Amino acid sequence: MVYQDRITLDPRIRSGQPCLKGTRIAVADVLDYLGGGMTVAEIVDDFPDLTAEDIQACLTFAAERERRLLVAA
Repeated sequence: MVYQDRITLDPRIRSGQPCLKGTRIAVADVLDYLGGGMTVAEIVDDFPDLTAEDIQACLTFAAERERRLLVAA
């Protein structure tokens, strides 16, 4: 999964938070939904502009960010 195809950082959108392209939905929002117990199907039902691949991109982005933080520490 190449998350860069689906996630963008634009200082004009959500104060530069990483968001899914073409939306104002932040990666953190998706992670919060998942952490709160929502399934991928429930998120996609609530946000029809999103796909299961978008959710996977958020997880991949978060995992990559975590790996970078561990290496920097």
